[in-house]
Amino acid sequence: MAVQHKDSGSVIPKGKTLEDWMTMRTARFKTRTYDWDVLKFQADFDPKYRRAQMRYIGTGGTGKESDDNSVPAEHFTFSTMVLPAGCEGPLHIHTDTEEVFFILKGERIRLFFECDGQKHETILGERDLISVPPGVYRGLVNEGREEALMCVMLGSSKPVTPTYPPDHPVAKLKRG
Repeated sequence: MAVQHKDSGSVIPKGKTLEDWMTMRTARFKTRTYDWDVLKFQADFDPKYRRAQMRYIGTGGTGKESDDNSVPAEHFTFSTMVLPAGCEGPLHIHTDTEEVFFILKGERIRLFFECDGQKHETILGERDLISVPPGVYRGLVNEGREEALMCVMLGSSKPVTPTYPPDHPVAKLKRG
């Protein structure tokens, strides 16, 4: 994390040049890899849950402890997620952080929400965005005929691992 040094007034970490610092804060697409294993425990239970995460800043809310190939998170996490046609992201809740979904590519992503006994659904398409507050269950289905690509941003550098409704079958699964 960058802090202003008392002796120099600089925000550049001690012992680093600006070039070093900015290089370690750059994540290029060509050096990213899709992580199909981070949610494999869900896909092993039912193939409809198969999705992949590509991390850019931090490790997101998937429960992965670290990723040496991502920019260290200071205030939020940022990743992309591949959503194969027909895939489902099971209903889950983040109790401590806002989660933002931005559809880069895709024609019909159905998001569903539950909170305080109320339910709501909406459809997102390319370049649509939704911000989900903490404490609201959220899930999704790619109803499109093609793979979709979504940006996911969480408003915490290390969010609490999400949980699932107690009666959902995924709630009983052990993470990899």
